Amino acid sequence: MFDTMTMTKIVGAFCSMLLVFLLGSWAAESLYSIEAGEEVHGEEPEQAYTIDTGEENSEQAVEEPAVDFGALLAAADISKGENLFRGCKSCHKVAPGENSTGPTLYGVVGRAVGSVPGFNYSGKLVAVADTWTPDALQKFLEDPKAFAPGTKMSYRGMSDIEDRANLIGWLDSLDN
Repeated sequence: MFDTMTMTKIVGAFCSMLLVFLLGSWAAESLYSIEAGEEVHGEEPEQAYTIDTGEENSEQAVEEPAVDFGALLAAADISKGENLFRGCKSCHKVAPGENSTGPTLYGVVGRAVGSVPGFNYSGKLVAVADTWTPDALQKFLEDPKAFAPGTKMSYRGMSDIEDRANLIGWLDSLDN
């Protein structure tokens, strides 16, 4: 069915397609490289227009004012914290002594890190803090992997500081 001539035609067709794609890629790159900001003949490309945003120097980062976590925690909405815990229910329980994938969170605020009996903690978590203070909890909830590199917890983190304060306030209210 396949003879030498047919195989030669097929290989020739694939080689010609590859050549067409390579030449097309080269042509497109040479046409659009100026717009991508590459230098042309050693000269820096000029900016066609500038949009005035009203800022003097856009390269300087604007620092956000520091938020007092203690004040947020004092004003925490416990009912919102309870709603936020729904995302934690898959791995944590709040009943005393009831572990799941993660340790029980009953009495976690003020508890020593790695002190729940019957739960196998990773050594990395125990090395970063001694006690689960509200400040340590909020840093951990913000980004667990950055706070305790190598932790087994796969949670990505909670970006909103008010949400973290509400959740920690609710967790603190569990054991009175």
